Amino acid sequence: MHTTIKGENCGYCQGGELLDKFGIKICDLSVSQLILFKEQSKRGRCIVAYQDHVSEIVDISEEERNQFFADVTLAAKVIHKVFHPDKLNYGAYGDTGCHLHMHLVPKYKDGDEWGGTFQMNPGKVFLTDAEYDEMIRQIKDCLEEMK
Repeated sequence: MHTTIKGENCGYCQGGELLDKFGIKICDLSVSQLILFKEQSKRGRCIVAYQDHVSEIVDISEEERNQFFADVTLAAKVIHKVFHPDKLNYGAYGDTGCHLHMHLVPKYKDGDEWGGTFQMNPGKVFLTDAEYDEMIRQIKDCLEEMK
Protein backbone atom coordinates (compact mmCIF):
# COMPACT_ATOMS: atom_id res chain seq x y z
CA MET A 1 0.00 0.00 0.00
CA HIS A 2 1.25 3.47 -0.92
CA THR A 3 1.79 5.95 1.91
CA THR A 4 1.58 9.54 0.71
CA ILE A 5 4.33 11.90 1.87
CA LYS A 6 3.21 15.53 2.25
CA GLY A 7 5.26 18.72 2.57
CA GLU A 8 4.03 21.08 5.26
CA ASN A 9 4.36 24.34 3.27
CA CYS A 10 3.93 22.89 -0.21
CA GLY A 11 1.12 24.07 -2.49
CA TYR A 12 1.17 20.77 -4.40
CA CYS A 13 0.73 18.80 -1.17
CA GLN A 14 -1.56 21.07 0.81
CA GLY A 15 -3.64 22.69 -1.93
CA GLY A 16 -5.84 25.53 -0.67
CA GLU A 17 -4.31 28.98 -0.37
CA LEU A 18 -0.79 27.70 -1.05
CA LEU A 19 -1.83 26.30 -4.44
CA ASP A 20 -4.16 29.24 -5.18
CA LYS A 21 -1.13 31.54 -5.34
CA PHE A 22 -0.07 30.02 -8.68
CA GLY A 23 -2.43 27.29 -9.86
CA ILE A 24 -5.79 25.55 -9.98
CA LYS A 25 -6.04 21.78 -9.58
CA ILE A 26 -7.71 20.20 -12.60
CA CYS A 27 -7.69 16.52 -11.59
CA ASP A 28 -5.69 13.58 -10.31
CA LEU A 29 -3.82 11.42 -12.80
CA SER A 30 -2.29 7.98 -12.09
CA VAL A 31 0.55 9.12 -9.75
CA SER A 32 0.27 12.89 -9.98
CA GLN A 33 -2.08 15.82 -10.25
CA LEU A 34 -2.69 18.09 -13.20
CA ILE A 35 -2.70 21.79 -12.38
CA LEU A 36 -3.58 24.78 -14.55
CA PHE A 37 -0.92 27.48 -14.11
CA LYS A 38 -2.75 30.76 -13.41
CA GLU A 39 -0.31 32.93 -15.37
CA GLN A 40 -1.42 32.19 -18.92
CA SER A 41 0.91 34.18 -21.21
CA LYS A 42 1.50 30.73 -22.73
CA ARG A 43 -2.09 29.64 -23.28
CA GLY A 44 -2.64 26.17 -21.88
CA ARG A 45 0.33 26.09 -19.50
CA CYS A 46 -0.05 23.34 -16.93
CA ILE A 47 1.95 21.55 -14.25
CA VAL A 48 2.09 17.82 -13.56
CA ALA A 49 3.04 17.38 -9.89
CA TYR A 50 4.00 13.99 -8.44
CA GLN A 51 1.71 12.65 -5.68
CA ASP A 52 4.40 12.65 -2.97
CA HIS A 53 6.63 15.40 -1.63
CA VAL A 54 9.90 14.13 -3.08
CA SER A 55 12.55 16.35 -4.60
CA GLU A 56 14.21 14.30 -7.30
CA ILE A 57 13.22 11.83 -10.01
CA VAL A 58 15.80 9.47 -8.46
CA ASP A 59 13.76 9.49 -5.22
CA ILE A 60 11.01 7.31 -6.74
CA SER A 61 11.00 3.77 -8.07
CA GLU A 62 11.39 2.95 -11.75
CA GLU A 63 7.72 1.96 -11.92
CA GLU A 64 6.61 5.24 -10.32
CA ARG A 65 8.89 7.20 -12.65
CA ASN A 66 7.38 5.47 -15.66
CA GLN A 67 3.87 6.25 -14.39
CA PHE A 68 4.85 9.88 -13.76
CA PHE A 69 6.14 10.26 -17.31
CA ALA A 70 3.01 8.55 -18.62
CA ASP A 71 1.02 11.27 -16.78
CA VAL A 72 3.24 13.97 -18.32
CA THR A 73 2.70 12.41 -21.76
CA LEU A 74 -1.07 12.29 -21.30
CA ALA A 75 -1.13 15.94 -20.20
CA ALA A 76 1.03 16.89 -23.20
CA LYS A 77 -1.35 15.12 -25.60
CA VAL A 78 -4.30 16.99 -24.06
CA ILE A 79 -2.53 20.37 -24.30
CA HIS A 80 -1.69 19.71 -27.95
CA LYS A 81 -5.27 18.67 -28.74
CA VAL A 82 -6.99 21.52 -26.89
CA PHE A 83 -4.61 24.46 -27.45
CA HIS A 84 -2.73 23.52 -30.67
CA PRO A 85 0.71 24.91 -29.75
CA ASP A 86 3.53 24.83 -32.28
CA LYS A 87 5.81 23.33 -29.60
CA LEU A 88 5.52 22.25 -26.01
CA ASN A 89 8.40 23.04 -23.66
CA TYR A 90 8.99 20.92 -20.55
CA GLY A 91 10.59 22.37 -17.43
CA ALA A 92 11.57 20.47 -14.29
CA TYR A 93 12.83 22.76 -11.55
CA GLY A 94 12.03 22.83 -7.84
CA ASP A 95 15.02 24.62 -6.32
CA THR A 96 12.78 26.25 -3.72
CA GLY A 97 9.69 24.04 -3.52
CA CYS A 98 11.57 20.73 -3.67
CA HIS A 99 8.49 18.88 -4.97
CA LEU A 100 8.90 16.78 -8.12
CA HIS A 101 6.86 18.47 -10.84
CA MET A 102 7.07 19.39 -14.49
CA HIS A 103 5.89 22.56 -16.22
CA LEU A 104 4.28 21.96 -19.62
CA VAL A 105 4.55 25.25 -21.48
CA PRO A 106 2.91 25.65 -24.89
CA LYS A 107 4.85 27.83 -27.30
CA TYR A 108 3.36 29.55 -30.33
CA LYS A 109 5.35 30.82 -33.33
CA ASP A 110 3.42 34.10 -33.34
CA GLY A 111 3.83 34.57 -29.56
CA ASP A 112 6.49 36.13 -27.41
CA GLU A 113 9.59 34.12 -26.51
CA TRP A 114 9.42 31.87 -29.60
CA GLY A 115 12.88 30.42 -30.07
CA GLY A 116 13.93 31.11 -26.48
CA THR A 117 13.48 29.74 -23.00
CA PHE A 118 10.17 30.61 -21.38
CA GLN A 119 10.01 32.95 -18.40
CA MET A 120 9.05 31.09 -15.25
CA ASN A 121 6.63 33.69 -13.82
CA PRO A 122 6.21 36.57 -16.26
CA GLY A 123 3.10 37.90 -14.49
CA LYS A 124 1.59 39.19 -17.74
CA VAL A 125 -1.69 37.37 -18.33
CA PHE A 126 -4.27 36.40 -15.73
CA LEU A 127 -7.78 35.31 -16.65
CA THR A 128 -11.24 35.62 -15.17
CA ASP A 129 -12.65 32.75 -13.12
CA ALA A 130 -15.01 31.99 -16.03
CA GLU A 131 -12.07 31.78 -18.46
CA TYR A 132 -10.15 29.44 -16.13
CA ASP A 133 -13.29 27.33 -15.70
CA GLU A 134 -13.72 27.06 -19.48
CA MET A 135 -10.09 25.99 -19.97
CA ILE A 136 -10.44 23.37 -17.23
CA ARG A 137 -13.68 22.11 -18.79
CA GLN A 138 -11.96 21.71 -22.17
CA ILE A 139 -9.02 19.86 -20.59
CA LYS A 140 -11.31 17.52 -18.61
CA ASP A 141 -13.47 16.85 -21.68
CA CYS A 142 -10.37 15.96 -23.67
CA LEU A 143 -9.07 13.68 -20.90
CA GLU A 144 -12.45 11.94 -20.85
CA GLU A 145 -12.34 11.43 -24.63
CA MET A 146 -8.87 9.87 -24.34
CA LYS A 147 -10.00 7.20 -21.84
